[in-house]
Amino acid sequence: MSRSQYAPFLCLNKYVFLQSYATGSRGFCALVRRGSRPDNAPRMAIEITARSLSDTQQADMAPGEAIQSGEISGLPDKSVPLSRFLRRSLRWTRRNFSSRAKLLSGGDVVILSAPKSGRTWIRTFLCAYLCKRHGLEFTLQPGRYDHPGFPRVIFSHDRFEHRTKGNRWDRLRGKYLVPRRELRKAKIVLLVRDPRDCFVSLYLQMTRRDPSADAALKQKSVSELLRDKRFGIRGIVRAMNDWLDEFSGRKDFKIIRYEALRASPAEHFRDLLAVLGETTPDTSIFQEALEFARFENMQKLEAAGVFDSKILHPGDVRDPESFKVRRGKVGGYREYLSPADLEYAADALRELDSQFSYSP
Repeated sequence: MSRSQYAPFLCLNKYVFLQSYATGSRGFCALVRRGSRPDNAPRMAIEITARSLSDTQQADMAPGEAIQSGEISGLPDKSVPLSRFLRRSLRWTRRNFSSRAKLLSGGDVVILSAPKSGRTWIRTFLCAYLCKRHGLEFTLQPGRYDHPGFPRVIFSHDRFEHRTKGNRWDRLRGKYLVPRRELRKAKIVLLVRDPRDCFVSLYLQMTRRDPSADAALKQKSVSELLRDKRFGIRGIVRAMNDWLDEFSGRKDFKIIRYEALRASPAEHFRDLLAVLGETTPDTSIFQEALEFARFENMQKLEAAGVFDSKILHPGDVRDPESFKVRRGKVGGYREYLSPADLEYAADALRELDSQFSYSP
């Protein structure tokens, strides 16, 4: 973000007025208030090291707070809720003012998904294939390679994280959104999964695996969290619908269904490589990567502690439900939800766009 594009922050009587001007005469205003590997590990053809799996640094969070409408001119009148005004502004702009925007920029392909849609599986396959193809050390963070011909792939939960992660200041800055200008330049892949299976896996991750999850959320039952406005099934449905509305008119937009990947991984991984420009993949490397990314193999590697990274590390090696690579079962949600929960989830699914082909 250059200074010529966006005006600076103006401090007015303990308030912060963020004013940003887009190209041309269009712009927006938003207001905020401050404050408010082991010996027994399986041996694979692809080498994995602790150094290659180091985590990406995250930007520090900054505090934020809201401001009362009417105290600064230019706001809608009092009949329009300020929160709704801000939400509309953020949707319209889709800009990321945070330092984290750099991590979400420069992608040849952007893969968007709700949590627990199979992203780690896809990431593992792509990294296994591409690193071997280019003679590089395996890593789940391929962004560290500046190698000719090595495509940059951005993985993001985008809108879902925007609504569920961080504080108001993070949401105002669009900290978890892929910048609009970057989406214009990249091919878009939307990875989707039955929202009911997504939700159950997310619930287990939050309550059994993620030590940073909010303590209050950890205390919720599966029924309670299912109905949560942000983390519940309707939050997943909303994000999926929003992505489809935003990108379905583009020729370089592709939907990949998790269930289709599970049924025929070789076919759909070839399709995914084609999106990255690998229209005729190396057969031997492809088979190696396919074997490497099998669920059973990934589970063994995670249990053995080979992946020295939070991306693939169990919360408790004694608890199978705390593993990142847990089950991957299609329709497994039925084993966790009560009849009343199933009815509620089916009702939520009726709000999902029919193009996703998930029936209640």
